[in-house]
Amino acid sequence: MSSKINTLIRLFETIEKRSNDDPTKSYTAQLLSEGKEKCIAKVREEALETVEAAEQENISQIVYESADLIYHLLVLWKKFDLKPDDIYSELESREGKTGIKNE
Repeated sequence: MSSKINTLIRLFETIEKRSNDDPTKSYTAQLLSEGKEKCIAKVREEALETVEAAEQENISQIVYESADLIYHLLVLWKKFDLKPDDIYSELESREGKTGIKNE
């Protein structure tokens, strides 16, 4: 597995670990403690900011907002007790159907 994928795995593992931390000391724990609505709102907010950066063709901002979006998406997965493997399985089931292919 590539080191880039490992970065996402490590991020998700960090989110899992921090989910049990004190919400006053951990942003991740705070988000999770505030409920699914807060997690959903943060994904929506970061997705919109990513789109806005793309509309402005601001490459550095697209990168920055995409990183925020991915983090908040992983927090949402945790909130719903999903694992990256759940998403990988879905992506694998789509291979050849939506243009996703092994490269």
